[in-house]
Amino acid sequence: MKSLHQLRPHTCSCLFGLLAVSGLRLGEAINLQPQDVNCSEGVLTIRGAKFGKSRLVPLHPSTCAVLRDYAKRRDEIFNRYPVSHFFVTSRGTKLTKGNLGQIFRELSRQIGIRKPGVRHGPRLHDFRHRFAIQTLLRWYRSGEQISRRMPVLSTYLGHVNVSETYWYLGSTPELMAAASKRIEARWKGVV
Repeated sequence: MKSLHQLRPHTCSCLFGLLAVSGLRLGEAINLQPQDVNCSEGVLTIRGAKFGKSRLVPLHPSTCAVLRDYAKRRDEIFNRYPVSHFFVTSRGTKLTKGNLGQIFRELSRQIGIRKPGVRHGPRLHDFRHRFAIQTLLRWYRSGEQISRRMPVLSTYLGHVNVSETYWYLGSTPELMAAASKRIEARWKGVV
């Protein structure tokens, strides 16, 4: 049986990567159960998320490959004991937000994106913000009609109202610049 402590780096790497590429809330990711991760169909089932909503989240094949690898490692370690959650601690129990936040703070200090002794800095929730902003920027740059695409992003992120998703439009200078460029082109009759 592999050492239980060999799972922790794989858990963190896989979980943090999933947050970055999916826009999931941390609570949604740590609440995933093994049956919620369907790599053969390339979809996650998010159950009872914020406001009790459930949704399906499509996954890229490369993400599915990483999730399959993690599940294989996890199952080799806990082969005699069924786990209740997809991502687990070295004891096979559910992860906690507080512990993951602490691990992320330590890692961000080690790689130099957070100064030693500073409490403020990148948070795990920032992966969700970045996902939303990068999606909007990609749409702006490709000439998509944001007003038509916004409900798609809103549903994907699990927002109750599309107005919650519009918040991302004003949260970064790069996104504001892209929106301003689009408006200027519209006024000039280019678009």
